Amino acid sequence: MSYDNIRQRYESAGQGHLLQFWPDLSQDERDSLLSQLDELDIERVNRIYSKAVSSEKEAAENAGKDAIEPLPEDAVDSVINDLEKQKEWRTIGLQAIARGEVGVLLMAGGQGSRLGSTAPKGCYDIGLPSHKPLFQIQAERIARLQQIAAESAGLDKEPVIPWYVMTSGPTRPETEAFFKKHNYFGLKPENVIFFEQGTLPCLTMDGKVILESRSRVAVAPDGNGGLYAALRRPLSPSDKSRTVLTDLDARNIRYIHSYCVDNCLVKIADPVFLGYCIQKQADCAAKVVPKAYPTESVGVVGRRGDKFSVLEYSEISKEQAERRDPKTGELVFRAANIVNHFYTTSFLKEVEAFENELAFHIARKKIPYVDMTTGEQIKPTKPNGMKLEMFVFDVFPFTKRFAVLEVARNEEFSPLKNAPGTGSDDPETSRRDLLAQHRRFLEKAGAKVLDGVEIEISPLVSYAGEGLESLKGKTFTKSGIVEHISEFDALQ
Repeated sequence: MSYDNIRQRYESAGQGHLLQFWPDLSQDERDSLLSQLDELDIERVNRIYSKAVSSEKEAAENAGKDAIEPLPEDAVDSVINDLEKQKEWRTIGLQAIARGEVGVLLMAGGQGSRLGSTAPKGCYDIGLPSHKPLFQIQAERIARLQQIAAESAGLDKEPVIPWYVMTSGPTRPETEAFFKKHNYFGLKPENVIFFEQGTLPCLTMDGKVILESRSRVAVAPDGNGGLYAALRRPLSPSDKSRTVLTDLDARNIRYIHSYCVDNCLVKIADPVFLGYCIQKQADCAAKVVPKAYPTESVGVVGRRGDKFSVLEYSEISKEQAERRDPKTGELVFRAANIVNHFYTTSFLKEVEAFENELAFHIARKKIPYVDMTTGEQIKPTKPNGMKLEMFVFDVFPFTKRFAVLEVARNEEFSPLKNAPGTGSDDPETSRRDLLAQHRRFLEKAGAKVLDGVEIEISPLVSYAGEGLESLKGKTFTKSGIVEHISEFDALQ
């Protein structure tokens, strides 16, 4: 990693300006900059920029030429109001979990900045009576599901559902510390594997890498679609051979459930979804919810030409958005994407073969930079550069056997996006939706919950409403938290 080699490489790539302040840097600053430039694959950055710009231009020129279509009937099924199908798929999914063939990928790189928090989003407390953070709710669902799978298969020992937690560079130390502080929420530490989302340099509009200080390149996360490349990167600098993909192989994991941290209703490693995908022999699949109304600002899973894709709401005309199926009366473009996916491990390995065909998306942003003449740091007032990101659904067009499962929004989707008090997708709506679901669990079991009574049921007691049969005929008059089935007695 000599200065001369780095300079030659960067000058050849048209990015020699990154060493402009070299004579003025301290030794520590020089070491830091050289290390960053050595790790950066600058030729790949140039390729990504060229592909992103040409793809954006091509998309603009071809806008409207590629017909967009709703999902064909044979590509989508629904669990809404179909208990028989749910039961069948649940059995298949639980069998796969019991055989130790299921892992979970969590996308948890985001910070709670929009929520007024600097902590990783998974550490956020949505205001439940128990004050459990999102990470804990999800960990306890995994623990309960391992128990259910063991019971259903008559196993003495619970199977393991390994949890692969993707952080970003800034959130990784705090995420790992949070898990350690809380003893991994009852899970075994060796079954919680942390890995890091990649980053890419920020670029000027003409593709030059931006310096944020005289000795540091400005970088940004490469989008949730950076998941696929991150699976191939070493889990630690001391062991370059171990990656998420090699760990999946070592554990004989065949099926993966992937989701975003901010959904308090997510059914982690949902056996119904897993069973559906396994039965359909899908290599990749998406869970969707029906759109709330025709013009809702969400991406919709559909087809662009003959390829499965997520159609941005801006691509769908008002007439298309309002079109309804004459047989059912439902919106034809209704499959709202909720970033909740299934993969086979073999498909995740195949992504590398077509990754160069995927184009990164350009986000034009205000990026602090160093004036190349004066060396002063400037905070721009309007967009001056671009961040490049890939979306997790960019692989959909490359799947061979794609499937879509529609689920009920009130049972499976309540995202946390906005600051407290916003009125939608905020901590209050997350809390409301989770406690409303717990009330439905009790009522479905045959219990009565008086108006105004709020009962929070630990995921360790019930994953999705099961195990509450003994409560039939009981009336609950007091609010409270239930961490064990026996604790319901005190709330009557």
